[in-house]
Amino acid sequence: MAPTPADVPTADGVPMLGLGTWENDDYDDCVQSVKTALEMGYRHIDTAQIYGNEAAVGEGIEQADVPREDIFLATKVWIDQLSYDDVLASTEESLEKLGTEYVDLLYVHWPAREYEPAETLRAFDELYDDDVIHRVGVSNFEPHHVDEAREHLDAPVFADQVECHPFLQQEELREYADSESLELVAYSPLARSDVIGAEPLTEIAAEHDASEPQVALAWLREKGVTAIPKATSEEHIRDNWESLTLELSDDEIETIDAITRKDRKVNPGFGPDAWE
Repeated sequence: MAPTPADVPTADGVPMLGLGTWENDDYDDCVQSVKTALEMGYRHIDTAQIYGNEAAVGEGIEQADVPREDIFLATKVWIDQLSYDDVLASTEESLEKLGTEYVDLLYVHWPAREYEPAETLRAFDELYDDDVIHRVGVSNFEPHHVDEAREHLDAPVFADQVECHPFLQQEELREYADSESLELVAYSPLARSDVIGAEPLTEIAAEHDASEPQVALAWLREKGVTAIPKATSEEHIRDNWESLTLELSDDEIETIDAITRKDRKVNPGFGPDAWE
């Protein structure tokens, strides 16, 4: 039986499987993928200012037969828009493109370039107090960045969105998040498709008549990490969705835990020094 929205586990009210839209920059494709995902049962959609597709995401939401209040919508403020004034202005522009009066989660995309915790986060607090954003998030933050952000924010830091998959398991950050009541959201949860054909995921997938992406997503779910895999075709959107029916055994989880391969897919020059 196909999963329904009620089958999606939640982390503090956030659906733990969503649709990522990074590099989904063809307008019509993006509209259709968002519409398809929502009508299939997804209720978590993730975008960002730098993706250049907020208008298409908004159009996909508009076309889907799903009430806005049932959708968890997140976007991110890019690194050249992180001054106090630019956060406010660019967020207003994002809302206009998305066709919504609020977003459920607004992230600082990276602790880089124009990011100054006191000024940047003062704007986030103002948006939070005005109910324009319902949660404050950060992305690509190491623990010390989160600690510093909390010193400047009145609103709670709800989530940290980071690259996380079986080949970049983020053990230390997961432990930190568990200890600090911080939700982790995984981008590139399929290691940019590198999970396909990779052992031991292939062997585990064969045991369940499943796909390697489904195994990777099920593993993240077992670790309490929300995943937002990017997909554009109905086939891939559905394959990821059906990962919700896959339950891994303790031995299978331990086998994936034991993977020693380290393969970070996203590491720009402005990334945290700890990534060097």
